Amino acid sequence: MTTEELQTIKQRFHIIGTNRELNRAIEIAVQVAKTDLSVLVTGESGVGKEYFPQIVHAYSARKHGPYFAINCGAIPEGTIDSELFGHEKGAFTDAKAERKGYFEIADGGTLFLDEVGELPLQTQVRLLRVLESGEFIRVGGSQVQKANVRVVAATNIDMVRAIRESRFREDLYYRLNTVEIKVPALRERKEDIPLLFRKFTSDFCSRYQMPPVHLSADATELLKAYYWQGNIRQLKNIAEQVCILEKDHEISAETLERHLPKNEMATALVVGNTTHTENSERLLSEKELLYMLVEMRRDIAELKAELNRRQSDMPASPAAFTGVRTKTPDDSNDYQMAEIVDMDTAHRKPEEDSKSLQEVDKEHIQNVLDQYKGNRKAAADALGIPERTLYRRIKKYGLK
Repeated sequence: MTTEELQTIKQRFHIIGTNRELNRAIEIAVQVAKTDLSVLVTGESGVGKEYFPQIVHAYSARKHGPYFAINCGAIPEGTIDSELFGHEKGAFTDAKAERKGYFEIADGGTLFLDEVGELPLQTQVRLLRVLESGEFIRVGGSQVQKANVRVVAATNIDMVRAIRESRFREDLYYRLNTVEIKVPALRERKEDIPLLFRKFTSDFCSRYQMPPVHLSADATELLKAYYWQGNIRQLKNIAEQVCILEKDHEISAETLERHLPKNEMATALVVGNTTHTENSERLLSEKELLYMLVEMRRDIAELKAELNRRQSDMPASPAAFTGVRTKTPDDSNDYQMAEIVDMDTAHRKPEEDSKSLQEVDKEHIQNVLDQYKGNRKAAADALGIPERTLYRRIKKYGLK
């Protein structure tokens, strides 16, 4: 693809940047558009994954057909099947008439399934069938329907881990992931950050009738060195804050730093005109650390319980040792002895750890819900989890 063709696509879909990985993602989208292969767009939340299904559709033979984008994580679990595949009259309490689903009304076009990793397992079975055979059945129906739909899916979760934890079907993953388009995180596109910031501030200043924003050299370096946990969405929010809150639109690094959340600053230190960032790639927000801790300790508790069951006939060891199962090419049942580092918790029952972790998780979720006055969407965004996941935890813990 020539530079001119690439630039034309970027202008058409309002994509800003010159990063090599970004350009490669665009090229793959255009190449695969000529086929009917399923595509999986991967990348962190806020990187702009939604543009690539549009490119695939626009450069395909289906470009004159319908295009629908469905956020799978925002549709309640009880109605997702009806939304996608339709339902017959009387299929459930509120089904007063038959209804076509997206696979019917998008016939001949493209369906973009965003947050596909949040689909319930039952829906995953239905989706796999329609991808493999083009056939589906409405909820409450018995007649097989045909669908001629191109599916492009997107996710920001670790699909391999989801498969390992039995939250996502492996066969569906490989069916969706015929071609993968990886969208780079903003911190991997450092050369594009000043371009994006300039575009956003220009748009906001024009909208609010304010003078243009100018960054000093050290402020530009600070922008490039920052971790950008929320990617382009976060950068856009910071640009809007600067436009509205700063009276002087000549922005220095010191001024810019006031708008960057401290828990995501990646220990940025501004010295003269140079910004140094230490271990920025390892930076995690407080909410991520909390959930990582909860998940890790829960996994440890479950592992201890499993090992206790399997090794109940083994003699107790004076040093706190346990067996960790490791699969090898020669023998998948081999055991390797590993020392338990957490001596303080070695004597406690796994159930006690699990219970205390649930209480921590429950209390944290309730505090965030209270902070946002029960607004589940806002709370889910603050927690960094999909709205459906938050709904399940509210139901599990009996929260209001």
